[in-house]
Amino acid sequence: MLGAGIGTWNHWILRWARFVLLAVSLAALAQELVVITDAQIARLAEKFGPVAKNRLTGWRDILTQPKYKKLPERQKLEFVNDFMNQTPFVDDIVHWGKTDYWATPVEFLSTNGGDCEDFSIAKYFTLRALGVSDEKLRITYVKEIVQYNQAHMVLAYFPSPDDEPQVLDNINKSILPASARTDLLPVYSFNGSGLWLAKEQSGRQQSVGSSDRIGHWKDLQSRLRGAT
Repeated sequence: MLGAGIGTWNHWILRWARFVLLAVSLAALAQELVVITDAQIARLAEKFGPVAKNRLTGWRDILTQPKYKKLPERQKLEFVNDFMNQTPFVDDIVHWGKTDYWATPVEFLSTNGGDCEDFSIAKYFTLRALGVSDEKLRITYVKEIVQYNQAHMVLAYFPSPDDEPQVLDNINKSILPASARTDLLPVYSFNGSGLWLAKEQSGRQQSVGSSDRIGHWKDLQSRLRGAT
């Protein structure tokens, strides 16, 4: 399906290529997410209201309570996917006054809104903090071709390198194998160690090297570190 039409996607891929992540130590960044304090939560709750306190406190519990790290990986996926999908979808131009903004998990949860990038990033970092390896997770750019006909982002989970990925999404909130998501046309994916171009809808991909440095990711890293 994708192979026959991949040539027509060159312009779209190039347009989105500026969003490719930097290959840095995402594991370290993920661990930094657990240190949000009561004082920080109180300050954000004063600014954004009680929902900020409830969401941030619940998220911190997920990251710090040992029972969540002990869950089987499938249960971690389901729990994190459900938790993040409680957040309302809000377009960046409405939420931030910008055409594109990558929110940190704290920004996403405290403001109680975000777009597809924000859902995927929050799920990615939270699952990394819970011990899911980077090799199993890829933030994936797709085109939603049934309802919205536009670019979209999801998080893909690979149980093993040769397995079909499972898709964590804020549109269809059930975790489904990629082959069951016929509404999504994959384009490329990335994590902390690499970048892949999609070859098949079921998840087979072609490695095209490491991730590249871009402004969105530098800004996100700076805000993540500044929150600690």
